[in-house]
This record gives sequence, structure tokens and C-alpha cells, in this order.
Amino acid sequence: MKIIVTGGAGFIGSHLTTALLERGERVVVIDNFNDFYDPAIKRENIDLFSSNPDFKLYEADIRDTDVVAAIFRDEKPDAVCHLAARAGVRPSIELPVLYEQVNCLGTLNLLEAARKCGSPNFVFASSSSVYGINSKVPFSEADPITCPISPYASTKRAGELMCYTYSHLYKLPVTCLRFFTVYGERGRPDMAVAKFTKLICDGSGIEVYGDGSAQRDFTYVSDIVDGIVNSIYKRSAYEIINIGGAKTIEVKRLIELIESALGIKASVRYGEIMPGDVPITYADVTKARNLLGFSPKVRIEEGVQRYVKWFLARRSRLGGA
Repeated sequence: MKIIVTGGAGFIGSHLTTALLERGERVVVIDNFNDFYDPAIKRENIDLFSSNPDFKLYEADIRDTDVVAAIFRDEKPDAVCHLAARAGVRPSIELPVLYEQVNCLGTLNLLEAARKCGSPNFVFASSSSVYGINSKVPFSEADPITCPISPYASTKRAGELMCYTYSHLYKLPVTCLRFFTVYGERGRPDMAVAKFTKLICDGSGIEVYGDGSAQRDFTYVSDIVDGIVNSIYKRSAYEIINIGGAKTIEVKRLIELIESALGIKASVRYGEIMPGDVPITYADVTKARNLLGFSPKVRIEEGVQRYVKWFLARRSRLGGA
């Protein structure tokens, strides 16, 4: 099977690419190596599989309609996993137009290219952010999605709706996966586990937005990849499915776990809650279990230990960087 993975040089994308190549699949990555975080990290990720004969890279921007169309015409994929996006709630508030261009136009370009090249199975990476401030927990796919509270959340919901339209009009098989707070090796530097680990290790203070009681459903990257892979191999007319850890933890408890793994006490400053933040995310994964056989395996205590071990090894290899 030939699979296009957009954003394949990134955090989740590089893990997914590795998993697919290990299964003997052919993987075509589209990534523009943008500067949302250090592109050198993405180059390092690509180096993990760049010599694999079943891997191919297009350094391209999904906003470029003609380039995307040409890639699909040339490659004729059996499946598409669309991970590429401008991520993050807070930066989307500063750059809403950019988020709309990448996350909406980029998604539309990919859907249109897929439609024209034989309707491969299309897996779209959505986000738990679409739930907004949801008083009902855990979050279910059947919950009404009417009040996203950040441009990022709005663009992800728009992507889901565009996917539905293409499924309805053109019979494109689509699965939208709502990811819940992904962490793990090679994690994005701006995400809590990676950010806090580095700051604590550097002896720098941590700034926490709010009083640390916010709860997040942290999901280890290998569990996310399991959900994606199962979706790639299962064609659905149109489904929205939560992929999460199905367990919450307060931010202040997360910091305690990182402190314990590092053997270093953190200096923590508490501040104002930031616009776009929500008090809790919590996935109901019943649908994922029923449709995909999904069951999260790595709990936060083990996941933090794994991440810190990887972080320290990489830091040592790079001379403390």
C-alpha cells in the first residue's frame, strides 16, 4: 500500500511514518519544514528513515494547490493521512489568518486532490480543541460542537466539515480523528511535557497558566499512532472518532511526575488563565474501541518516564542542547 502522510517530518508524523515503514508500506511524506519550531528537529526526524527505499519526501506546502495536485497525480496513493497543520491554541489567536490558510485551504487542497485521483482512504487529524468548554465529561463524538473558543479549534472543526462534504458528495472515505494532548519522544517543544522537562532540567522557572488544576487527557504518541494505523486500514464512509488516553491528570500533578523522573525540584509560577484555554479535556474512547479496536496502553506515569529518559539521552548526545 502507498500512503501519503502530510506533516510526516513532525512529531506524530515521524512516528507514524516509522510505524508504516516497519509494516512494509510505501510512505510519501509532504512537509514544508516551516519555522513553527526549529526545522532542524524535523530534519533530525526525517534522518531516521530517509535511507529507506520505501520512503519518499516532497518538500512542499499544502497551500500550493498545483503542487499538491501534481503529487497526487504522480503518486496515486491508496491512503492519505493528513497531519500537516498549524498547531496550538495560543499562537492561533495571534495569527488567525495563517491558521485559516494552512488548516482550511490546505485541507481543501488535499481533499480535492484525493477526489481526483481515485478517492483513497482519507484520515484527517482533528483535535479535542473542537469541544471547547464542554461541561459534560468525558467528551463524546455525539456532543454538540457549536462553540469553539480559538481560531485553531475553529479551523479543525472546519476541516471535519469539509471532510464530511467530500464524503457526501464524492463518496470519499474519511475518518476524522480527534487527538487529545499528545506527548512522547520527539514531542513538539511548545507542548507541556516537553516544555516543562526542558525548563526544569535547565533550572529555569515554569510558568503555569492558572492555578495548576486544569486537567488534560495526555495521550502517549504510540497510542495515537495505533489509532491512526487502524484507521488507515479501515475504510469508513465518514466517521469522527476520539483518540485519547481516557484518563485525566491535573497540570500540577504532571509537574510532580516530571520532577520525580528528573530528580529535580521545579520552581513554579502561577499566572492568569490564557484566552482559548479550557479547564478540562477528557476522551470517551468507546467508539474508538468499538470501531478500531483501540485501547490506550501507556499511562501518564510510564509515559513521562519514557519521555524523560529519551530527553536526557538526546541531550547527552547533542552535548546538552
